[in-house]
Amino acid sequence: MAEERRFRSASGALIALRRRQHSASCRELAVRGPRLQLRSLSAATSAVWLAAYGLFALSENSMVLSAAIFITLIGLIIYLHFMKIDQESLLVIGSLGIQVTSSYASGKESTTFIEMGQVKDVVINEAIHMQKVIYYLCILLQDPDDPQGVSEVVPLFQSSKPRLDCLIEVYKSCQEILEKRKTAPQSS
Repeated sequence: MAEERRFRSASGALIALRRRQHSASCRELAVRGPRLQLRSLSAATSAVWLAAYGLFALSENSMVLSAAIFITLIGLIIYLHFMKIDQESLLVIGSLGIQVTSSYASGKESTTFIEMGQVKDVVINEAIHMQKVIYYLCILLQDPDDPQGVSEVVPLFQSSKPRLDCLIEVYKSCQEILEKRKTAPQSS
């Protein structure tokens, strides 16, 4: 069963949260950010090419136009392959762990898996950024030397930056599974 709701990001852009429950202890939560806008991409490309044409008209060197086209295409490939993230997802499996996946506009995916034994908790944290308070979801990893301590904080949804209302939905889903894991009898 999949359910999708619309929210806003910290910058005000429209984002979508898709929740899919695979079983009682397995849930997938995906935040899809705004798609690449062809209008803004065309405007940036046109500005670079017009500036290059102006330089060409002044210098009468055709290398300026070739370089502008080359730089624009390389820049676009780098942006789509390494920077523009379309979707960030969180797959929480109570008995195994948490898988964090980022899907880029070029189709590339980056995945990180955290074993459930390393997970201390999932929390909503706050930070001050540019004179405003922003909230973010993070996974606290348990310190192997100190069971009460935290060894690392893994922030989630860094590209889409959902607002607090969306983060609360994700937090509640994660906590339901984490609570089931804590109350389940431990097998030795």
